[in-house]
Amino acid sequence: MNLPGNLSPGMGVHSATVMDVSSLLSLPESSGPALSALARGVIGSEILKISADIRGMKARGITVCNLTVGDFDPAHFPIPGMLLEGIKKALVEGNTNYPPSDGVLLFREAIVRFYSQALRLTYPVESVLVASGARPLIYATYQTVVDPGDTVVYPVPSWNNNHYCHLTGARPVEVVSGRETGFFPDPAKLAPHLENARLLVINSPLNPTGTVVDPTILSAIASLVVAENNRRLQTGARPLFLLYDQVYWTLTFGDARHCTPVELVPEVAPYTILLDAVSKSFCGTGLRVGWALMPPAIRNRMADIVGHIGAWAPKAEQVATARLLDSPTLVSEFHRDFISRLRLRLDALYEGFEKMRAEGLPIEVIPPEGAIYLTVRFPLFGGHRHGVPITTNEQIRTILLEEAGIGIVPFQAFGLRENSGWFRLSVGSVSMEDIESALPRVEKVLHSLRTA
Repeated sequence: MNLPGNLSPGMGVHSATVMDVSSLLSLPESSGPALSALARGVIGSEILKISADIRGMKARGITVCNLTVGDFDPAHFPIPGMLLEGIKKALVEGNTNYPPSDGVLLFREAIVRFYSQALRLTYPVESVLVASGARPLIYATYQTVVDPGDTVVYPVPSWNNNHYCHLTGARPVEVVSGRETGFFPDPAKLAPHLENARLLVINSPLNPTGTVVDPTILSAIASLVVAENNRRLQTGARPLFLLYDQVYWTLTFGDARHCTPVELVPEVAPYTILLDAVSKSFCGTGLRVGWALMPPAIRNRMADIVGHIGAWAPKAEQVATARLLDSPTLVSEFHRDFISRLRLRLDALYEGFEKMRAEGLPIEVIPPEGAIYLTVRFPLFGGHRHGVPITTNEQIRTILLEEAGIGIVPFQAFGLRENSGWFRLSVGSVSMEDIESALPRVEKVLHSLRTA
């Protein structure tokens, strides 16, 4: 068979002429919307939009300290050497085909051993579900236990729960939480919302605040879940589940201690789904390996959902991560170095902002406790910039980006509706030099706003 140019058999080509379909891509006018209600209502990531603005500024040669995306620059925070070499080795060994849709068995067994050793929780391997990162597992949790119209309760600020509620048709109940409880929900304020809820979502260390839940608060929340389910057992109502997102649990600092609801209140185990991943604990955001632990009956149905959407973690990465988790000394050494470099950045920002606050500048900062985030408040409301009153977080964000060259994310990106002045700063993709050069620029802008 003779084919034109570089074409080969089996490509289904009927003509050597290249067809430009650009002019044909507009959807024809119709009597109704072309897209589904879900697609028309979904909102893209606010953080990615801000990051796109910053990339544009950098392309124009503008210096920006980018503290927006919760990611790691491999130049500053590479994955563990053993994990990198393990992935290469697993690929050479032929682990390039489909993995089991629920996770490679040796990896699930390694997760069981890892949790038993590191968290003192022993689960059966039948409880472990692996997927391509934490996001598919959050989505799968919603789809597994929540029907359209069911109530999902979560604190704000928190990460993406508003979007997952939209995707599943759930009814969101947002419990606004503040600094006095580390931005975790006050159990007394949370309790009235649980009677009709189907899912409660808690994340610690918390994205966006970098705070760690107090064991007393978590114990009280877990006890509420147990009490509510005991009540439902008497009426035959469907249970209330707790999704506990702990993807940052290996990154806690100072006196903060990570704990799990199952550890504090063992009776909550039948209703708890624990979520984890290599994304933040091992700087492996692009490796797409996550896992969840839960009662086997829930896991079996969730595995079918993950299987149908094809959200499988790459096989080579699973094999390599299994070998890493079975090397606790190397894991400890990696985290010791990793955390020390994170703390250098977080502490530099914290101390720099604290110095500004002590000098009377309008700024408030919370000491870092975990994750890769610092929470800072810029209470600039009531001031003016170029004759325009400052009334929103978006104005503050824009001023600091354009005039101080620092990119930060307002808490509106995490479901908090009020313009409170709170922002998330993420340090995974910046150098110490970036931070040290940005702090004087911020100080200069705050001085100018105070005198404006």
